[in-house]
Amino acid sequence: MNLILDALDSILSVIKLIDIRDILDIVFLSYLLYKGMKLVRETRAEQLVKGIALMFVSYFIVRQVGLRTMRFLFENFFQWGILAIIVMFQPELRRALEKMGRAKVSNLNVFSGSPDSYTNIVNKWNICIDAIVGATTHLSEGKVGALIVVERLTKLGEQIDTGTMVNASPSAAIFENIFFPNSPLHDGAVIVRDGEILAAGCYLPKPQKEELVSKEFGSRHRAAIGMSEQSDAIVVVVSEETGVISVADNGHLTRGFEESGLKVLLKSLIIPERSDQENGKKKGFFKRLFNR
Repeated sequence: MNLILDALDSILSVIKLIDIRDILDIVFLSYLLYKGMKLVRETRAEQLVKGIALMFVSYFIVRQVGLRTMRFLFENFFQWGILAIIVMFQPELRRALEKMGRAKVSNLNVFSGSPDSYTNIVNKWNICIDAIVGATTHLSEGKVGALIVVERLTKLGEQIDTGTMVNASPSAAIFENIFFPNSPLHDGAVIVRDGEILAAGCYLPKPQKEELVSKEFGSRHRAAIGMSEQSDAIVVVVSEETGVISVADNGHLTRGFEESGLKVLLKSLIIPERSDQENGKKKGFFKRLFNR
């Protein structure tokens, strides 16, 4: 009984020493650990984390047993452990930093301005989305492959440089002509920026966890997944084999869209919403349908 009371007294004495800074410290550390676990889940990094954890357990056992040679090897290995982790986790760390760079705080006042400017932006995107939906629906009926990337906050300069500049107002006819079989630009992706067709024939990156992608997906679907992993772009794909319309967002591919469903989805993901504040200012943000 005295042992239990002593333990309770020890716990209470520790709790009394905790202040707001300690609570914030615990909250932030827990959040970082949670995001880190979420980042490596279902990727190759997950196996690396398990291996590192096993090495720490082995080191602890070696220290307790007193194996001096093994302890020496482990301690020398851990001296370079940070550099090794940076090298091994380079793709995951890069993706995490890119997501931090496009955090929602950067969305504030992106579309600020007069009601007329907001209306013009919405009208421009409505025209573009109608063109994308109309073209992909028609291409789907003819089983003509297509790959359309809608740029959002993350700029896609590297991919644009691999293609041909178009700078055209969007229409279903232009999209269909670009992806017409055997046309010069039909194999690459079309990139849309600010409601305009910016470039065509662009090459997109492969998915970082390509071994987890279903083998039934072709090169277009893999490119769509890879592009949506490395940016916040929305990618619309039409399968050349089946005519199925798919949408990639945040590394996830959703298949089987019809015309009406595709239009609703694209408008939800792309068109900004206006929020009228008490001070009369307007601010907008991209409403994300998927939050994975």
